[in-house]
Amino acid sequence: MIDWKLAQSTANRFIKPGPELEAAEVAEVVDELRAAARRAVAPVESYTGLVADAASPVLVVDRPRWVEANLSTFSRIMEPVVTSLTAEREPSPAARAVSAKASGVELGALMAFLSSKVLGQFDPFHVDGGIGGRLLLVAPNIVHVERELGADPSDFRQWVCLHEETHRAQFTGVPWMREHLQGLLDDFVDATDTSEGAVSALVTEVLPELMRIIRGESDKSLSDLFQNERQGRIVDQMTGLMSLLEGHADVVMDAAGPDLIGSVASIRRKFDKRRSQGTGLAKILRRLLGLEAKMRQYRDGAVFVREVSERVGVDGFAAVWSEPAHLPTRAEIDDPARWIARVHG
Repeated sequence: MIDWKLAQSTANRFIKPGPELEAAEVAEVVDELRAAARRAVAPVESYTGLVADAASPVLVVDRPRWVEANLSTFSRIMEPVVTSLTAEREPSPAARAVSAKASGVELGALMAFLSSKVLGQFDPFHVDGGIGGRLLLVAPNIVHVERELGADPSDFRQWVCLHEETHRAQFTGVPWMREHLQGLLDDFVDATDTSEGAVSALVTEVLPELMRIIRGESDKSLSDLFQNERQGRIVDQMTGLMSLLEGHADVVMDAAGPDLIGSVASIRRKFDKRRSQGTGLAKILRRLLGLEAKMRQYRDGAVFVREVSERVGVDGFAAVWSEPAHLPTRAEIDDPARWIARVHG
């Protein structure tokens, strides 16, 4: 379905250059980000009660290496989709080659666009030597944003690391989290219609509309692209989960930040203004998940986390990590009282 090497080479051609830095400056940024990631471990653990797996690596990468890491993960995620489609009908070698190259170019162009938007990312699906997950810090993007905001570089780098370390703790400190997300993806694939008409519609209608959503040219969300009722329910579950994880990370970075970061309030104020106006990865995800219209009231689930914590305490909120059934639904993210009533009675 996808020529992965062509996707990488296409991305490499279209990736925008990062901020201009001398070799010594690059080394300084890399060293500081690594140190900031190490410093973030203790405050995140103290505030959340989640103990991250120390074996999961923290990697400081540039834009091409971020694309490479994500394409590697995507290829593994796509394997069951390819298997399912080819089980229905095996295309001719020529047709398959043409399709793979076209998809590779489209995916590469998309990844090039995204590569300049991501500050950091925890990849829960990467496995190396039995170690699950890795944290990626995209150095040129962090430097670009700290300059754009006029933020203290050391403070901003620490702030970003608090957010991303929280994600590492969520996925490696909650024993079932990675498997639960993988299960949702597996269920989504299993619910996919692989008939000839559905596949044709995917190529001619869904993928172009997906690109329009990402570029901000469509008000539709990811769930609007899938009419399958089962898939819609799975997308709603994913929306609730992602809102929780992102909102929780925002709350942690602000709560734990003051002890490490002198200018945390100023950074938050500037970053929120940029987030509301810009086209960063979080904004793209909000478009895809249909959350953009609600962002004034619910910023990536942070309101849910704060309101639940205020009503039932930090320990009461921690029930979300006890089992998958305690994760909030999309509707409960919008109405925390419903989650409290369901989980705490």
